[in-house]
Amino acid sequence: MANLTYTGSPVEHKYTIDGSKAQNIAVNKLAKEFEITTEQLKLITEQLVREMRKGLDRIGATVPMIPSYVTGRPTGKETGKYLALDLGGTNLRVCLVELLGNGEYTIEQEKFKVQDQYKTGEMSELCDFIAECVESFVDHHAQGETDLQLGFTFSFPVLQTAINRGTLTQWTKGFSCTNAVNEDVTILLQEAFDRRGVSVNIAALVNDTVGTLMAHAYQHPDTTMGVIMGTGTNACYYEKIENITKWDGRTEAGEMVINMEWGAFDCERAVLPLTVYDNKLNRESRNVHMQLYEKMISGMYLGEIARNIMVAFVDDYLLFEGDSSSLMNTQWGFDTAYLTAIEDDISEDLAATKEILEETMGIPSTTLADRQVVKLICEFVGRRAARLAACGLAGVLTHCGYLQQTLERDCIIAVDGSLFEKYPSFESNIRQAMVELYSPDLVSKIKLAHAKDGSGLGAAIIAMIAHKSAGL
Repeated sequence: MANLTYTGSPVEHKYTIDGSKAQNIAVNKLAKEFEITTEQLKLITEQLVREMRKGLDRIGATVPMIPSYVTGRPTGKETGKYLALDLGGTNLRVCLVELLGNGEYTIEQEKFKVQDQYKTGEMSELCDFIAECVESFVDHHAQGETDLQLGFTFSFPVLQTAINRGTLTQWTKGFSCTNAVNEDVTILLQEAFDRRGVSVNIAALVNDTVGTLMAHAYQHPDTTMGVIMGTGTNACYYEKIENITKWDGRTEAGEMVINMEWGAFDCERAVLPLTVYDNKLNRESRNVHMQLYEKMISGMYLGEIARNIMVAFVDDYLLFEGDSSSLMNTQWGFDTAYLTAIEDDISEDLAATKEILEETMGIPSTTLADRQVVKLICEFVGRRAARLAACGLAGVLTHCGYLQQTLERDCIIAVDGSLFEKYPSFESNIRQAMVELYSPDLVSKIKLAHAKDGSGLGAAIIAMIAHKSAGL
């Protein structure tokens, strides 16, 4: 089996596989390309802090730092029945949430797969599809309920102008619907509801990350940040109103949740260590030169990065004796779920890896050395993603002052998303990177909590707040 031997600092390592000299040389060269050193961790973190300040000061910054219009923190005492709608990637989720108070709730939900035709067609077609799904859900789960208020979790960059208004600034995660950018998405969806006669009012527009924060805060009011590490990635946190200098609104609250949209970080390529494999992915993506940070750390892209590496190795006769397959040669043909399964494979002959490569991907045959190389490729891609994610967390905590002081109580970060939940060693690799940035004692006070039902529950809570604030 492939093994990892540490010698000296965590950055110096040597990989040995049961293959040729050329394969061993190539694997170790690749390891260096995908390593994020401690010094790089510091530089990336410092750059993010600078970009955060720019985003708070002015509109149009690379990291947008968008005011969410969500002020205050949940107490856990909120009650009522609300709908939640979550559009964030592969699936559309519709929920009926009943807030029971005391941090307790019930949730009924249904998922609908968003076909590619809706991701890339007219925005009106996507909205009509969503309205149809909501109508079907209400008919089955909320018959007899009147005056249904809905929290719409829309997991894309939006310039929010009110609690229930927001203009789409750009598509991400493989969406590219026409007649949507620079339009108010809540108005477009409300019009679709009205066309179908669906008696639902969009009370709040919620970014999924803000929803994750509010959902976890309903049970744990001390929650500091909300983070998404799934198909895409983003973060939000509580910012002092006085620090949001670009915002000219009025509120008596002392703080507001800021939706960072950190996936756009460093599109200037100042600090992110992009490889030729990242550049190829970026060139062939639907949003070229945008969301570079997201493209290096989110589930939408990790499989494609790994595929680019494998194809390059095939071209150099370093894998599969130079053979490939139609699926391996197809863009997005290697799903990030395969990386998860391969990293989980600890069998002596890497049987699960063999099955994925030969049965799923259609590679004619693989040797043990081939499978060891593929496993290491997946590990390199996954570890780099986690270490870059750690820079994001460290940047926010540094900006907020949490890491410049001795923490008297735990700092809770709510994290949602399949990458964090299912990808092997993702959390431990994040923690290792943060230990390199800060002291182990300080990092031990930072708790990464998996936030379940995040976007659904959080959207319902915000819909409730908006509904009551409007006096409806």
